[in-house]
Amino acid sequence: MRLPWTPPCMVALALLSACATGPLPRELAIDRSIQAVSQSSRVEFIVLHYTSAPTERSLTLLSRHRVSSHYLITDHPEPRIYQLVDENQRAWHAGASSWYGRSWLNASSIGVEIVNAGGSYAPSGETTDWAAYSDAQIEALGLLLKDIAQRHDIAPHNIVGHSDISPQRKVDPGPLFPWKKLAQDGLGRWYDEQLAAQHKADFERNGLPDASWTQEQLARVGYEVPRSGVWDDATRNVVRAFQMHYRPFLFNGIADAETLGILKSLP
Repeated sequence: MRLPWTPPCMVALALLSACATGPLPRELAIDRSIQAVSQSSRVEFIVLHYTSAPTERSLTLLSRHRVSSHYLITDHPEPRIYQLVDENQRAWHAGASSWYGRSWLNASSIGVEIVNAGGSYAPSGETTDWAAYSDAQIEALGLLLKDIAQRHDIAPHNIVGHSDISPQRKVDPGPLFPWKKLAQDGLGRWYDEQLAAQHKADFERNGLPDASWTQEQLARVGYEVPRSGVWDDATRNVVRAFQMHYRPFLFNGIADAETLGILKSLP
């Protein structure tokens, strides 16, 4: 007897139905008992910011908008540290950025925002009209940085400000941020002040190097800088960011003998 013909589509539906009612695939089993010795954290940098907004506004901006950070330190009398993004996740805090040739640092950094009003920028580069950080905030930040740096084995020169990694568009954490104090605790890089003074005297006696030398030295210590060989606006912005970190009382973007003495002495 001839069997009735069944359209191919009906056959396929029948097979799918059988699969749907059949046994489920067993749970994926992964053996993690052996771990490779050749591995390290994906986190290489810590980037510090100020919020330019009060605590409640900062929390909203960093948790409900298209910007975020791993941590936020409030400005309460007893500062609270919020963790807003898991360290294994990418926070959106750095944007277009570069440090020692590594770009787009969101993928390889932990971002720490500090509630601080910031300040107004003046071309003269004098440190005026900027909001100070409280001692309690800096104490909380130091404890947090020490914990992060130890767990991820982050080198001191890779603890940076947003202005260091984005000198063409950012100025935070600003000239009142206590880089020297943190560096004395191993949480950041500082320079040999005696050696810097010697280099300053040499430059005053023998004359200042040209733009190409300065650009090369800024790149040596991590900054993304044009290699134009001229004192263009972009190079001055990088000099200004460098000064804000290492000579915060005057950050006018002019590569004077003191600035270049600091730069040359920096490891």
